[in-house]
Amino acid sequence: MTDRQVTRREFVRDGAIAAAGLAAGIQMAKAAPATQPRILNYNEQMEYRRCGKTELMVSAVCLGGHWKRLEAKGDDFAKNRHDVVSRCIDVGMNYIDACTGQEVLAYSEALRGRRDQMYLGFSYCEKEARYEKFRTAKALLSSFDEMIREAKLDYCDLWRITCFEPGGQHTFDTSQEIVQALETAQKQGKARFVGISSHDRRWLKMMIEEFPQLQVILTPYTSKTKAKPEDSLFDAIKKCDVGFFGIKPFASNSLFKGDSSPNSPDRKEDDERARLAIRYILCNKVITAPIPGLINIDQVNNMARAVKERRELDQKEASTLQRAADEAWAKLPEDYQWLKDWEYV
Repeated sequence: MTDRQVTRREFVRDGAIAAAGLAAGIQMAKAAPATQPRILNYNEQMEYRRCGKTELMVSAVCLGGHWKRLEAKGDDFAKNRHDVVSRCIDVGMNYIDACTGQEVLAYSEALRGRRDQMYLGFSYCEKEARYEKFRTAKALLSSFDEMIREAKLDYCDLWRITCFEPGGQHTFDTSQEIVQALETAQKQGKARFVGISSHDRRWLKMMIEEFPQLQVILTPYTSKTKAKPEDSLFDAIKKCDVGFFGIKPFASNSLFKGDSSPNSPDRKEDDERARLAIRYILCNKVITAPIPGLINIDQVNNMARAVKERRELDQKEASTLQRAADEAWAKLPEDYQWLKDWEYV
């Protein structure tokens, strides 16, 4: 691959060529034997999972946008993000998810000149459907275009609009406006794939069942999360063939004892807790990938190690993770108590 960014014009052109080929009635591919899907930034030490009907093959752990416990300014911060992204590429990760405008700008810059090695998905949550003035397709598209320009991008791989955490508070009219904005951006070639994020499992279930245009969702998944015996969101995700990225895999860092610094006296135990949590989450084949925020190269290496370790937890490991998860639940900050609603999904 060349070390250059694919332009939106090239993206639209290639998509049109592919569509024309399909329209011409090329049926031979249907009868051909299945081939290995193309995997961006492939590394044989990394696992890759199909991201629903996007057909993208995505690394089993990806880089979430948040960088809690880092001061987000100055050359040191820019170098930190560049180095973390570089190490993610080294270990075979191939997706970054940015949520805020600041995150989009930081990761767009960190990927400059090597966009062809990682997918970039984002929302501009400060100017999206959480806020009343951004609940029309026109307003959403305007803020999306603003972010594309500021980040000096021609397109994003996934535009996923950040919705109300209790998404059920949105009216159905707002839901339609959200989907219209996403569809328009996709038709314009500015977003390859589209989706939404919310902390409301019932509303998400309704949305993916009602609107087949939605290709990806983001929602919490922690080491406490389990499938509901009946009417689980996971069943709807599978049925609708939607990609699924899990946020907050470490319960907003409540899973850990230390401060995430390389010299923390709790580092060894916290690294183990992080790996156990990722292994537990990946036991659910419905999830595409958890997307933890990683603040140093050591944490990237630890996530790569988690993917390579045996998947199923033995009795001792399961007990260790259960104790850590119980501790996390007990010390959740007041503004994260809502995570407890994500024990049964």
